[in-house]
Amino acid sequence: MAVRGRHRRRQQSRINRASLTVTAGGAGLALPLIAAGTADAASADTWAKVAACESSGDWSINTGNGYYGGLQFKQSTWKAYGGGAYASRADLASEDQQIAVAEKVLDGQGPGAWPACSQKAGLTRGGPAPAAPDAAPAPRPAKAPAATPTTTPQSKAGTAEMYTVVRGDTLSQIAEEQRVKGGWQRLYQANRERVGTDPDLIVPGQRLQLKPGAATPPKDRSAPRAKDRTGPEPAGGQAAGKAAAKAAEAKKAADAKKAAEAQKAEEARKAAAAKKAEEAEKAAAKKKAEEAKKVSAPSTSRLSSPVDAGPSTPYRASGASWSKGYHTGVDFPVPTGTSVKAAASGTVVSAGWGGSYGYQVVIKHADGKYSQYAHLSALTVRSGQSVQAGQRIARSGSTGNSTGPHLHFEVRTGPGFGSDIDPLAYLRGGGVKV
Repeated sequence: MAVRGRHRRRQQSRINRASLTVTAGGAGLALPLIAAGTADAASADTWAKVAACESSGDWSINTGNGYYGGLQFKQSTWKAYGGGAYASRADLASEDQQIAVAEKVLDGQGPGAWPACSQKAGLTRGGPAPAAPDAAPAPRPAKAPAATPTTTPQSKAGTAEMYTVVRGDTLSQIAEEQRVKGGWQRLYQANRERVGTDPDLIVPGQRLQLKPGAATPPKDRSAPRAKDRTGPEPAGGQAAGKAAAKAAEAKKAADAKKAAEAQKAEEARKAAAAKKAEEAEKAAAKKKAEEAKKVSAPSTSRLSSPVDAGPSTPYRASGASWSKGYHTGVDFPVPTGTSVKAAASGTVVSAGWGGSYGYQVVIKHADGKYSQYAHLSALTVRSGQSVQAGQRIARSGSTGNSTGPHLHFEVRTGPGFGSDIDPLAYLRGGGVKV
């Protein structure tokens, strides 16, 4: 039975935190911000306010989004500012230890390291800092550069290159931009252990191998020549030399046999992997053909339901959990990974991270209306792409401010937040029975 998804009270977006992070492709939707508070010294009470804004005051939080602890440190920032002296990650350190590292970040980067929460909590540079816990002092690092997509050679001798995934990436997009031979299928085959069983689900920070290859092994070095000696050779020297040569020859033969067996095993592994990838590719092609057949089949309606499920939380349900005081869309409770389809034909105007909405897609339709699909786990379209009614555009999930897997669906008269209309009435007006 599908889990009924529910929203929780909207919190400030965590895209910018105490560390520099990557940005998602596509424009996010503008959301109203909470007014900033007054400035105060960097006391323990002030840091508690920052933590309340960043993580609801949970100093041991680890949601798997790449940020840890009450002040939401990125791992690279935690280590760069001496956090490793306390614990391997911020969520494993005490509140006092996290504050001690945060004071160094504040000194190095200023309140802008917490752009929204520093204003709300009144965090300013300077002021009496809380006493730091006992630990070896760490040197003050330089400000880390912003993360961008990169391809990095593994070694001068090797031929493999690596690519770091950023928000909004897809395997097909990476394969096209990096000119990977064999397309996304070859890229997926080379990184199956990293990506997992779903090629549509890649996450920021993953490092993908673009060109599989092996480094050139070093050449064997010949043994140094012995210095000339005068006088007779010691007794047994000639026999010992023959025994050593025989042992060396036997070792060489054993190494050659071992190398041949390893090569044979590797070839068998590659053949099995290629067969498995081919079967997966055929299954994916068959599934795609079936979906295309469904999309192209005659239909009595102009619109399509975004998911094959009934709604749960209705439109305009009131409550303090939503920033406008009411629910601006309608929720469809579906498991993570469920196919999400375009409600009508149109053009994708936004595909990427949308703050409280998590990963989202926004489509502009010919009638001037905009449809929004939020809390997604994976995107299969990009900004500027034309889509048809019923075409799969993403997979459902629970990203952003969400307490469970579901699809949040909105219909608007304009591209921005606040111009919402009844989404079920819009679907029913197009012939959709929901």
